[in-house]
This record gives sequence, structure tokens and C-alpha cells, in this order.
Amino acid sequence: MKVHIRPWAIVIAIGLVLSIAISGFAYAALGDRLLGRGSKGPEVTELQKRLVQLGYVLGPVDGKFGAKTEAAIKRFQKEHGLRVDGLAGTRTIQELKRLTGQSTNASGKAVGYKNIDTNLLARAVNGEARGEPYLGQVAVAAVILNRIKDPAFPKTVADIIYQPRAFSSVDDGQINLPPSATALRAAQEAVNGSDPSGGALFFFNPAKTSNKYIWSRPQIKQIGNHIFTK
Repeated sequence: MKVHIRPWAIVIAIGLVLSIAISGFAYAALGDRLLGRGSKGPEVTELQKRLVQLGYVLGPVDGKFGAKTEAAIKRFQKEHGLRVDGLAGTRTIQELKRLTGQSTNASGKAVGYKNIDTNLLARAVNGEARGEPYLGQVAVAAVILNRIKDPAFPKTVADIIYQPRAFSSVDDGQINLPPSATALRAAQEAVNGSDPSGGALFFFNPAKTSNKYIWSRPQIKQIGNHIFTK
């Protein structure tokens, strides 16, 4: 039996294959070579997309590694304990990939959260952890997100944050302040799956509380002035 294939079907098929190949190349190319001032191409575009996803402002995503992209890379490196050289090398790229959805958990599923009010989360971070180290701000955001998965807590960011007496920033009105750029980045990073708190459900400043319940919780680690607990 002779099968007739229409020319337009061949064109569509070729187009699909090329589209997949090109998009795949853009992802795979990121990290294949050292990127720095003057670099151009799809891997620079991918680099810029990931920086924007984390809340770094760098101007147009145009595939050209200029001064603004370099400045964003330096901020990213400084906030994540990497060598601050403005170059997108192996370690910087690996950390970017980890924080923008390329990491997977033990089940093989991509980490991260969906339908999260990132601005409200950032306001809570700003109110609770303003002045804390950047990773401490990410950890505070992660605590709020960790509560979503725990049956003892409400199931939305708003309900968790506005739960009575849950957060001092709600009680004193700091939740209503506009979030800083750092708080916005920290919130976005937590939404993307980063959790420096180690799975904590609570945090507190030991210099500011004598609450017996919070002191009784199993402690995980301290970041800046906050102790994070289960």
C-alpha cells in the first residue's frame, strides 16, 4: 500500500524538529563555555532569563553580555557566597540552574511552588528579616512555604502570614511596607525551591523572645540573628 505524504505535513514536521532542537540547544548551551563581558548568543539569553527569574534587574534579555548583566552576576555571586568576578563560570551556572528549576528532588520531580503570592511573601520577608543576611531572608520565605506542606498550618501564603500572632510584622504593621529588591529576590528564590532553613517551620531571634514553646522546638541552624527550628 503506497502512502502519500502531503508537502505541507513535511514542512510542519521539519519545523517542529528544528524548534525542539533550537530550544534544547539554548538550555544545553548554558554552562558549555565561560561567559563574560562581550559574550553573545543563546546561552547568554538563557543566562539572562534565569537572572530575571530570580528578580535581578539587567535590562533587555537580548543575548548580549554587557555591563548590566555583569552587575547582576556580581550581585548574584555576592549573595550566594560565590567568587565575585562577574563571570558566568561553572559554579555560578550550576547555582543558577539549581535555583531556577533545574534541580530535582529524590522522586525526580522538579522542586518549586506554583500559584504563590510572591509580593506578599516578599513583604513578610521584608518585615521579618530586613537587615538579615540574604540567605537568612531566603530561609524566612522558605519557612512560610514549608508550612503550606504541613497539615498543621493553613494552605495559602496569605492565610499563613495572617494567622493570628504568627508573625510580628503583621502585628506591628511592617507587613504593609513595600518590599525591598533583596526581599523580592529572596522570596522568588524560595518559590523556585531554595530552602537554606533545612526544612524549618519556625524561626526566632533568641535576643528578642523568651517564649517557652519556640525555645522547645528542635533547632536546625542559625543564620544571622535567627534560629530556625522544626
